Amino acid sequence: MKEQHPKSFPREQRAMIVSAILGIVVVLVILQLWLLTSTMNAYLGADYQVVWAGAAVSAGCLLLNLGLLRHLYRLDRRV
Repeated sequence: MKEQHPKSFPREQRAMIVSAILGIVVVLVILQLWLLTSTMNAYLGADYQVVWAGAAVSAGCLLLNLGLLRHLYRLDRRV
């Protein structure tokens, strides 16, 4: 039997999903602030390899945040 997905989530489930996404975004933003601090410290210490690694990880965090935003837009359309 094929499993059917609901067209819309109840209000409580949507609130829980949005809260979980917000929590993940907060953790990613804190990670990016820590990366900025450590990368600037490495740059001022003339360690340029760490700068490129920090930039790559920060770009990955940006992509994750954009994916979560896209998921929120899709969730909003199901209402």
